[in-house]
Amino acid sequence: MKAIFAVLALALAAGCSPGRWQAPVEDRRPAARDVTKAAAPAKAPAPVASPSAAPEGFYVVQKGDTLYSIALEHGHDYREVAQWNSLDDPGKIRVGQVLRVKAPAEPAVVVGAGRQGNRIESRPLGSPEQKPVVKEKEEPKLEAGPLTFAWPVKGKLVAGFAEPRQKGIDIEGRAGDAVTASAAGRVTYVGSGIPGLGKLVVIKHDQGYITVYAHNKDILVKEQQAVTRGQKIAELGDKLHFQIRKGAAAVDPMRYLPKS
Repeated sequence: MKAIFAVLALALAAGCSPGRWQAPVEDRRPAARDVTKAAAPAKAPAPVASPSAAPEGFYVVQKGDTLYSIALEHGHDYREVAQWNSLDDPGKIRVGQVLRVKAPAEPAVVVGAGRQGNRIESRPLGSPEQKPVVKEKEEPKLEAGPLTFAWPVKGKLVAGFAEPRQKGIDIEGRAGDAVTASAAGRVTYVGSGIPGLGKLVVIKHDQGYITVYAHNKDILVKEQQAVTRGQKIAELGDKLHFQIRKGAAAVDPMRYLPKS
């Protein structure tokens, strides 16, 4: 019996030895995230070109611009700017668009085209020889005096000129008071197409001057209408924002308005 027990003990010891086959163990843990690979950076939006990036005589449209504001800032009628850029609809411009803001140069007219020197002119037989045309001496033109302006509304001055933030003056008055043309000229714009100025009137005058009348309650004139100095063009809202421009530059109206 002892011999049998010894044999059984040896067999059990052999079955527990490390050399025997063992069932495989499956690793169900989630794979570790590879942090060595950085996420691809998002593609940055293309920057909008600044106005200074445009060549001379051109302007790059920025966010918030309208054709009316661009034309005013460059001292032109918006119709001229639309014509120079073949724009059928003044309301359709896009950010980044390059617009011409200076009148294109007119092509030179060549008189007497042909090679100089031994040039043969053909004339019908018997036709009289043409004599050169002598231009009469033109009388010199007298320079007009400086354009004078009148106060566009009666009221209290509540804000002065402070370029570039404040390109004009603010005059406070009673709602419904008459707003009058500061000088004779032609109305080039009527509407609300320039952000921040409400209902406005733009008048073009001689010698390159432009006046702007903004924040009106009602407008009483139409585009292309000729107006005289002191003519009622609008009715006042809470206050009038008034600008005088010399071409593209805003100037201090207090330098041009009478003291009293």
